[in-house]
Amino acid sequence: MQFNVAFITTALLASASLAMSATITLFAGAGCTGANEGTFSVPSRECLTLGSGSVKSISYSGVGSEIEFYISGGGHDACTNGASLTRGGGSGCATAPTGVNWESVAVI
Repeated sequence: MQFNVAFITTALLASASLAMSATITLFAGAGCTGANEGTFSVPSRECLTLGSGSVKSISYSGVGSEIEFYISGGGHDACTNGASLTRGGGSGCATAPTGVNWESVAVI
């Protein structure tokens, strides 16, 4: 019986973590300042892409494992060809490198 309870508990926790979403807020300025360009709920294992748009910084919260940030332009659009910045779970703010903006973000 202990094995069954442990297995069910593990299965429920795994299901809950897959259903979790991170809150992503886009900002026009560095350091998560300036105009708020929108707030989104992004599930784990999903990519939020801004299409033809881009932002200078992104705040995030509720990230379970990892979050990846991709610069705008060229082969990095839509969470492809390697992230420019990767952070662990939790919350924070990520500012794009000088001369570029963020175009997409993947919640892992």
